Amino acid sequence: MGLKFYILCFTFLFLPFSSLLAQNYGLFFQGHETIPEKRTGLDLGAATPLCFDKNFEISFDLSFMTGYTDYFGYIFRVIDKQGRNIDLIYDKRFLENKHLKLIIDEKVSNIAFDIKINKLFKQWYNIKLRFDLDKQELVLSADGKVYREKIKLKADCYQIFFGATDFKEHEVRDVPPMKLKDIKITDDDRLLYHWPLNEHYGENPSEVIEKKSADVDNPVWIRRLHHDWKLMQEISITGPASVAFDAVQERLFVVTERSLYIHNLNTHKTEIVQYSGGPRPLLPGNRSYYDINSGGLINFYTDQKMVSVFNFISKNWDKRIKTPDVPTNYWHPNYFYSKMDSTLYIIGGYGQYMYKKDVQSYNFKAKTWERPDVKGEFTPRYLAALGASQGGAYILGGYGSSTGQQILNPKNIYDLTYFDVKKRTFKKLYDFVPKEDEFAFANSMIIDEKDKSYYALTFANHVYNSSLRLIKGSLTSPKFEFVGNKIPYTFHDINSFADLYYSPADKKLVSALLFYDPAENRTSVKIYSLQVPAEAYLSSAESQSALIKSKWYLLFSLVPLLVLAFIFYRKKFKNNKTKQLGTTPAISRLIEENEELNEEQTVQQEAEDIRNTIFLFGNMQLFDNQGKDITKQFTPVIKELFLLILLFTIRWERGISSEKLEELLWFDKPIDSARNNRSVNIAKVKTLIEGLGECYISKDTGYWKIKIDHSKLRIDYTDYQNIMMGKKKISKQNLHDLTAIISRGSFLSNTEYSWADTLKSEISNEIIDTCLRTAAGINIADDPEFLISIANCVLNCDPVNEDAIAIKCKTLVFLGKHSIAKSIFENFNKEYKSIYDQSFNKTFQELLG
Repeated sequence: MGLKFYILCFTFLFLPFSSLLAQNYGLFFQGHETIPEKRTGLDLGAATPLCFDKNFEISFDLSFMTGYTDYFGYIFRVIDKQGRNIDLIYDKRFLENKHLKLIIDEKVSNIAFDIKINKLFKQWYNIKLRFDLDKQELVLSADGKVYREKIKLKADCYQIFFGATDFKEHEVRDVPPMKLKDIKITDDDRLLYHWPLNEHYGENPSEVIEKKSADVDNPVWIRRLHHDWKLMQEISITGPASVAFDAVQERLFVVTERSLYIHNLNTHKTEIVQYSGGPRPLLPGNRSYYDINSGGLINFYTDQKMVSVFNFISKNWDKRIKTPDVPTNYWHPNYFYSKMDSTLYIIGGYGQYMYKKDVQSYNFKAKTWERPDVKGEFTPRYLAALGASQGGAYILGGYGSSTGQQILNPKNIYDLTYFDVKKRTFKKLYDFVPKEDEFAFANSMIIDEKDKSYYALTFANHVYNSSLRLIKGSLTSPKFEFVGNKIPYTFHDINSFADLYYSPADKKLVSALLFYDPAENRTSVKIYSLQVPAEAYLSSAESQSALIKSKWYLLFSLVPLLVLAFIFYRKKFKNNKTKQLGTTPAISRLIEENEELNEEQTVQQEAEDIRNTIFLFGNMQLFDNQGKDITKQFTPVIKELFLLILLFTIRWERGISSEKLEELLWFDKPIDSARNNRSVNIAKVKTLIEGLGECYISKDTGYWKIKIDHSKLRIDYTDYQNIMMGKKKISKQNLHDLTAIISRGSFLSNTEYSWADTLKSEISNEIIDTCLRTAAGINIADDPEFLISIANCVLNCDPVNEDAIAIKCKTLVFLGKHSIAKSIFENFNKEYKSIYDQSFNKTFQELLG
């Protein structure tokens, strides 16, 4: 076997790395849709020029983003040492047929060309600009064509920018909404620099050849668009609502009692259409659907067999719901339109303590309802996902029971069933097993029949503060994977609703979340989007270090290559000189570098862990998105105001009224003065929390609340609540997490507010009861370190707790740490005496029993 064999083996080591790079990546440049200082700019030299003494070439892949109105601006700007600029711009004026132009200094060169806009939207185009010193010309290659321009060139240094730049006298703010990837600089013989632009996060894109630094302002990483759901719009409306989606014109409709909200995904604007006929009753349980074939928006209510069509010209509905005697019998049904027979099919649902397996249909041509006779097994359910296909629909999972009765063993269902429209049959395709916790589904799933795959949204249906997680699965086998990050989702059974849509033009998933509050008679609507194909799920920490890990893979892969080379040459030559190759410092140097990288990554990760974090246990601390502690910026009044709104939002969910704020903070002031103080200080709070992830103050419901995206802002009190939801039966891992939270101290230990005393007492009692109940079931010999952490957790809340000090001292004695145990007991005694003005009633030996 020769060296070729070893190289072949080595090639297989790179297959995972190669597949990583094959995914969607690149950098999106924000342009005219944002204010000038928020536009994206890439500086390849990071303010240091790149120097060349012979011919060189700059190449990159370019594409445009859809859905924008302004496509004018600088693609790149190259500036030589003498200040001469060479620019490639996109000129949007459609009177011309050559939109891409190369500018040299202050003149338009002879290089002008076009790439059809539809092509630029759908694929990547490689553009190359060669600086030919030998022939004294610029050579631009694009779309299979070559363009030349004579110009005086010499060995020189260049500043190279893409998009916006504020470099000296060459400031540029006109940027088209473009995407770039794989920027390469070569000379005649070799690749000098390569910026793949395949990051998830960060402002310093990596260069893989020479580790040349680069800077990017206001980056939008494309890989992140395929992983992170983006909140596009949030609406609060009066009364119940339902949603529908127009996949052709990319419009999401929110149907309400008084008006129709139309959110355009392209322009990111929402139009409100008031009904010409006045308010229209809209009962909980109504559903809406948009038929792309007829261009009709319909609203239907299954119980009354009512289908109403909206007239976009007269701005009115053709039918009205009659007020029923009882609530709907069909909460969360699945439904789809079959083009085959022009019929809307409605399957399953829940109502009156019964899960349904009914199939009901409405024929648009005959305008009649019927209950078709359907064959095949189908478990009664709701909270399932349905995806339409050419001949029927796939139905995934749900929650229900075999009998349909809620009192008889309801549970989550994990199967994929196909409903055939022509045969009127249900056919189970397979059962699957959830990988982690139990979950149900949002109302729809997206089917790709060509790829035999689907996307669906799952959520834990046993918790209130849940989250939606996207899965990609197969239509032929029970395998699936989690993709994308989480969306916070408030789940309160029939009052919550989530749906999933697909926009083929933008290759984008759209999710609509609805939460109806009966007490307030208001519905909160949130709209999210995610580019597809969606990337595999990563936690925040994993996604921030994904690129570092890929480099690690590459670095470690070099070690086997050196080992293989060593084995080959030792076998071939078998002499002392070649044996010395095994002692080459290359391997040890690589290992040392890996260790240094590991330490650097650990330190960096520790620093990033506190970004966008609010600590309420121990001393209150707030860290912004840069990891900066902003706590000191909160004056005593602002601090108390912030805590009131935050805790009333998290603990009691409803928020806090203006009257309550004025009563607690400005009770000694006249009404007008109190209101003025409230307004001024709330404005200050809003400014201070701008840098805290997705966090802002709202009064949509009439109460002051802090809206929080918990996937982007960590609050230890929220973590605590999630752990304590299962306090009756708390896991060991949860208790480890709890002790980590309490290690900072008791809840709001450095604050004294009378309104918070009850809450602080409740939390302390919850922690103490949970910890001591768990400790009672653990033998010291089984896990002494864990018992000590439990005791510390209790003592943080109650420093003179007799049970906790007994556990701690007994455990320390078991571990042979008698003197430490005795010292801790003596400190406990001093603390006890200072609080109760008397000594503890047990000696050390009596405590040990």
